[in-house]
Amino acid sequence: MFDTLSDRLNNVFDRLRGRGALGEQDVRDAMREVRIALLEADVALPVARDFIARVTERAVGQEVLKSVTPGQQVIKIVNDELIAMLGGEEEGAGEASPINLDVKPPAVVMMVGLQGSGKTTSTAKIAKLLKEKQGKKPLMASLDVNRPAAQEQLAILGEQAGVATLPIVQGQQPVDIAKRAMESARLQNVDVLLLDTAGRLHVDEALMAEMKAVAGVSSPAEVLLVVDSLTGQDAVNVAQSFTNEVPLTGVVLTRMDGDARGGAALSMRAVTGKPIKFAGTGEKLDAIERFHPARVADRILGMGDVVSLVEKAAESIKAEEAEELANRMMKGKFDLNDLRKQLQQMQNMGGLGMLAGMMPGMKKAKQAMAGAEMDDKVLVHMDAVISSMTKKERANPALLNAKRKKRVAAGSGRSVQEVNKILKMHQEMGRAMKQIRKMGGMKGLAAMFGAGGGGAMGGAPSGAPGLPGGGMPGLPGGEIPPEMQDFLKKK
Repeated sequence: MFDTLSDRLNNVFDRLRGRGALGEQDVRDAMREVRIALLEADVALPVARDFIARVTERAVGQEVLKSVTPGQQVIKIVNDELIAMLGGEEEGAGEASPINLDVKPPAVVMMVGLQGSGKTTSTAKIAKLLKEKQGKKPLMASLDVNRPAAQEQLAILGEQAGVATLPIVQGQQPVDIAKRAMESARLQNVDVLLLDTAGRLHVDEALMAEMKAVAGVSSPAEVLLVVDSLTGQDAVNVAQSFTNEVPLTGVVLTRMDGDARGGAALSMRAVTGKPIKFAGTGEKLDAIERFHPARVADRILGMGDVVSLVEKAAESIKAEEAEELANRMMKGKFDLNDLRKQLQQMQNMGGLGMLAGMMPGMKKAKQAMAGAEMDDKVLVHMDAVISSMTKKERANPALLNAKRKKRVAAGSGRSVQEVNKILKMHQEMGRAMKQIRKMGGMKGLAAMFGAGGGGAMGGAPSGAPGLPGGGMPGLPGGEIPPEMQDFLKKK
């Protein structure tokens, strides 16, 4: 979502980094470009104006103009203010704003918003997250009696998420459904009751009257406004309208994985005064995450999001399997079955684009992937090729002669050249593992990274840290062994 804004900001900051000293006019010129970038990203004008004013006030001060690294100081100030704009000044160092469940059960979470914003799906996603991550017992109830099959949709999503839903009683009105849901939640000792309210095509008096009536009988602990981030500034206008009528406690942004310009996300906190609590990142029921202002700011500025990457890895990869795979690789027993598992893990973690976007300094690598038309389909194609091989061929790739390669290519719908590429990748990974073994295994490699005083990422220039061209901080001379250089260049 933030790719265009991120590119514009990084172009500005690249020019600042190259300057040994910055004058006041240099800072003001850079801030003018940042302002243009924000406005082109569809950020609300008052929000962009206030942001630039705060950054400029700090940036033209002594902390930047007399700094040893003025460019880096400006970037830090922009990062700090970006976190504050996204709501990080109240949530503690940019951490996610918690959902308030510290009330007498059942804690009622009321989902409001316009029709088509993704309320019903978001309700199921949040219920699943509360059940699996926080150990809560949720119950969902649909109060949408206007949209055809809305209640049935929530029931189906409840089955998929493993979350109970309130039985449907035809003809019952929203306020009566809310009362029945409250009684049912008490009888079943439910921790959290999620009410999926009806929406309209636009904000009107009937919609607001219904919201207030439901809130009156349920006394919600949380009133979450669901807005579609693809609607841009209109999402901000909708949020403002709801804020004036309903006591909102937070915002849920859907379709954060889309190609919108990101202005809604950046403006929402400043316009509503309410924190963004969740962000929908896909269509699947587990494609929702807590909104961390600091992490989002880091992604926008191209600093990556290693914490979220580690969390995704922890969720997707089982420790036993990872340890077994590492041991096999160190022993030189890495076969195509192991490569296939790695490809599947990458898919489970969000694909190539998602992983590249979360790695610090990988912006250029991500752009190169896009230019070479390398998307997540590459992983699917590679998995199809490996799946077309027999068990013996996967365990012993040396069996794959020309005749077998043609059969594998035909079976997977790919070309023989693609089959050869995968086999070559496997061979190069094997050689890379042998090189690591010569260094003393993972412990020896870690020791080399710690040597040289560079730190894990210290001293890395802009670009992809640790990749050829930027050197590998910590290794003697910042160089990567030739075998590993060849492997990384091709990847």
